[in-house]
Amino acid sequence: MVAAARSDGESVIAIFSPRLRIALLAAALLLFPVVFSGAFARDIGVAFLLAAISASAWNIVGGYAGQVSVGHSMFFGLGAYTPLLFYTLFGWSPIAGIPIGIVLSIALAVVIGLPTFRLSGHYFSMATIAVAELIRIFVGTWNFVGAAVGLQGPATARGWWDLTFRSELPYYYIFLAVLGIVLATTAFIERRRFGFYLRAIKSSERAARSLGVPVRRTKMQALALSAAFTSVAGSLYASKTGFIDPDSGFGILVSVQMVIVAALGGAGMLFGPLVGALILIPLQVATNTWFGGGGSGLTYILYGGIIVLIARFEPGGLFELWYRVVPERWRRAYAA
Repeated sequence: MVAAARSDGESVIAIFSPRLRIALLAAALLLFPVVFSGAFARDIGVAFLLAAISASAWNIVGGYAGQVSVGHSMFFGLGAYTPLLFYTLFGWSPIAGIPIGIVLSIALAVVIGLPTFRLSGHYFSMATIAVAELIRIFVGTWNFVGAAVGLQGPATARGWWDLTFRSELPYYYIFLAVLGIVLATTAFIERRRFGFYLRAIKSSERAARSLGVPVRRTKMQALALSAAFTSVAGSLYASKTGFIDPDSGFGILVSVQMVIVAALGGAGMLFGPLVGALILIPLQVATNTWFGGGGSGLTYILYGGIIVLIARFEPGGLFELWYRVVPERWRRAYAA
């Protein structure tokens, strides 16, 4: 009986082993648009991947380093505007503008990080909100980038390089490839000295500094890397929608969604943003579908409610709850 119980416990542990879990996740994501071939299901899949990319990018600095930026929309919007601006001005493919948007976002991260990283806690968060809102207002009054009207991309594709497809399927696999790159990069730094530095800074900046951690430089590097990936997410969004304006690019709801998705799943966890996006995005789509235009207002209520629940019951997110509860079940099965 004991041997059988131990065998069952070991089999459960084997089922949830990291390698197998990653393989199953990859297979599920690859097969999703094949199994669910409807346009609506694929659209939800694309929205899920975009939210996961954005939240995973934010997670590098906000989750691992504990620098809770609520102004990441500035990088998202910059990445979204740059490809369409170069298309409008020169007729270039949106792909050509993506690396330029990355460079501009990294430069903006350095300029913003130098003064704001002198702050900590909610003061840093408030500063990032203020900067993002100032950029949104400025872009909304700047005729060079379309002001409040925004910019439009190519109406019809001149080729695959315009990233304008009739089906959701190409967008899905492009977004999935980018998500894989973001997660692979995060997993790489998670196991390196840089990742340990980030977690030390999150625990205590003063203690990390006393141990020789280059705190300010590490935070700047994390913000620059996070800004680069967030810019790519904005470029993907603009390429898919073919349109961008100040609210959809630089709006505070863009930043809030990144924070909520990461925090719901588990900030500072590799797959935390995926879990958060898997829960939040279908809920958001459902409210917009059920209530039409009024569903957009419910999004704010939904986000606010999730913030309250996370802060009250599980600050570490669902992943921390998983790691706290599931091992106890395994231990009970093993000891039976």
